[in-house]
Amino acid sequence: MTSRARLSTWLILLLICTAFSSCIRNPEAQKRKYLDKGAAYYEQGKYPEAVIMYENALQIDPRFAEAHYGLAQCLMKRSDFQHAYQELMRTVEIDPTFWKAHLDLGTMFLVAGKLTEARDRAETVVKSDPKNAAAEMLLANVEAAQGNLKAALEDANEAIRMDPTRALSYINLAVIQDKKNDKAAAEQSYVKAISLDPKSVTALTALGAYYQRESRWADAQKQYQAAITLEPLNPAPRATLAGLFIAQGQKDMAEQTLRDAKTAIQDNPAAYRMLGEFYLMQGQQDKALAEFASLHSAHANDLVVSRVYAQLLSQQNRLDEANKVLDSILKASPSDPEAQIIRGDILTRQGHAAEAVHVLASAVKDAPENPAAHYYLGVAYAANWSFAQAVDEWKQAARLRPGMVEPHRAMAILSLRRGDATLLADSGAQLMKIEPNAPEGYVFHAQALFQQGNQAGAEADLKKAIAISPDNPAGYARMGDLRMAQKRYADAEKSYAEALKRNPAASDALTGLVNINLLRNQPAKALTLVQDQLSQAPNNSVFYVLLGQVQLRNQNPARAEQAFEKATELDKNNVPAFLLLASVQVTRGSVDQAIGEYQRGLTNNPRDVRLYISLGALFEARGSWQQAEETYQKALQVQPDYPVAANNLAYLLLEHGGDINTALTLAQTARKGMPDLPNSADTLGWAYYNQGVYNAAIDLLKEAAKGTPDSPTYHYHLGMAYQKASNYAMARQELEQTLKLSPNFTHASDIKMVLAQMPQNN
Repeated sequence: MTSRARLSTWLILLLICTAFSSCIRNPEAQKRKYLDKGAAYYEQGKYPEAVIMYENALQIDPRFAEAHYGLAQCLMKRSDFQHAYQELMRTVEIDPTFWKAHLDLGTMFLVAGKLTEARDRAETVVKSDPKNAAAEMLLANVEAAQGNLKAALEDANEAIRMDPTRALSYINLAVIQDKKNDKAAAEQSYVKAISLDPKSVTALTALGAYYQRESRWADAQKQYQAAITLEPLNPAPRATLAGLFIAQGQKDMAEQTLRDAKTAIQDNPAAYRMLGEFYLMQGQQDKALAEFASLHSAHANDLVVSRVYAQLLSQQNRLDEANKVLDSILKASPSDPEAQIIRGDILTRQGHAAEAVHVLASAVKDAPENPAAHYYLGVAYAANWSFAQAVDEWKQAARLRPGMVEPHRAMAILSLRRGDATLLADSGAQLMKIEPNAPEGYVFHAQALFQQGNQAGAEADLKKAIAISPDNPAGYARMGDLRMAQKRYADAEKSYAEALKRNPAASDALTGLVNINLLRNQPAKALTLVQDQLSQAPNNSVFYVLLGQVQLRNQNPARAEQAFEKATELDKNNVPAFLLLASVQVTRGSVDQAIGEYQRGLTNNPRDVRLYISLGALFEARGSWQQAEETYQKALQVQPDYPVAANNLAYLLLEHGGDINTALTLAQTARKGMPDLPNSADTLGWAYYNQGVYNAAIDLLKEAAKGTPDSPTYHYHLGMAYQKASNYAMARQELEQTLKLSPNFTHASDIKMVLAQMPQNN
């Protein structure tokens, strides 16, 4: 080769390399290259690959509107509508004239029921492009959603006149015609859409759905299978085919269809999750758990799978395993609200309500529009005895999702515990509205009316509950309660028996029957009833509590103790069983054993204040003041405003040289929580006495003595307050009454000394 030829070759190579290098350095060309590759992958149904290309383009130019739009299209194909919405919003923010993005947003708003927003998007496009058929059809769909079918039909036909070759317009027209019950015209429009675009999966599945609604199963299946053939990597047609099989009761065929989808479309989350979601929908929890365990192993970075898997583990009480999955989610996404909700629920169930409140409050902060976050935060507040805050959160959850049953049920149960008939009536009414064919709301509403004295209204609600669900025991049990209140014992007995017939483990119904027999002074018959029922439900902890109570009525405390012991073994969270067991042991003089039972109960129920109060009272009774104080303080750590613990601790401090200011604060807390109890009036009055505020003390102590006139302690306190206020006549009267009621009163010698030193003529 001559030097001249070599030089020419070198120049050509240099020019090629220069051109290639300039291409690489040209970001505009490179982002367009990624955009084109993304579009090619999208057309082939390779959505994960398309996503990567669009994201590469956006790394070069974050304000590349076409790439944001392409990414949104891929995300919609993968059923990730939340992120697709974000990408569409970013698209129109960058390019307000990107009309396709506006229309896609309008369609999203339409599906979400946000009709005003959908109309706004359509009209925005129409203003700039009056001949835009897609915008005109979106307006037609909005009209149809609002029930304006005549206007919708006019708009749809106008859209077709604008572009008679647009297949999607005929699909929309068919939907409107179907709503107008013009079946023949609807079918013709669907067929026309397919003729215009034979490769349209949307048109094929729309016609298939029409046939399915008409129970033309074979025709529907033919359309869905044609759609699968056209787009084998699109999960949507496979999902519709599975839905067709479910509608026909062919669940095995549906399951196999979804298995095939998982195998054929291995990398698309919308495809590989479908089988697990099917098991969940069918209530097959064990299969769902196994499927999501497999998916979690295969797709460890799929947070949706991880969340569902953690939730299923939690529901199976496999809490340690659930927490491990949650740890992995929160490591990848520390503010993941769904993971925080599951973690908070687990903490509440484990008895760590305060920590649960912290976690769930963070979830609410990160996702303020998430109703589940508010609901579970309410549950945590209730477990933490913060009932007002619990109700606030449940109301917020109900506001965010009006059809959500759980917050109304939670408020109803709480109001039953607290005797709030107004909240109970409202919660019951809401449940009746949400689920008019379920008995639960009617039963709650009946209980509220019963509390308010409206027995006729309560009876009407209960009859409705029984008529709606004759196999549900709740309506019969509450009818038994109503008949008991009316002293119609024979009718009550029948109702309770009906409840037990439907559910042999219905403890409320058995309790009602036992009470009837005890009222009739037939404890032996009551015992037989409980024993017979235990033969049908031998592991019912509540039944053993009933057995123990009946054994006490039958003068058999040893058998009662055995029954209460069995109840605690069957259910370590049965706090009434622990309380009754310890009570029997105290009665027979085994105080140390009773203390041990209270402490055993607290091991499993560390946030139940009833156990602390009973244990503290037992320490008091045997003169262990320091242990009693510590126990009441623990109760107040669980629930700072618990009035009984505050009252008892305040009195101990006053009687045994504690801080008087602390005692006064505690006594005020107790009085606020128990405003009508003589005990709280006495404690607060005695605190004022120790503070030297005698007139305030006298008012409260008079109320206590009037409320419980047989209490020597109350008369003693009042007499001492009168004495300090120099009202010697009243002081003498109250102190003498103290000795009259209890000649061996603890402070009898002090009283006699005060009486001896008191002026006689006052």
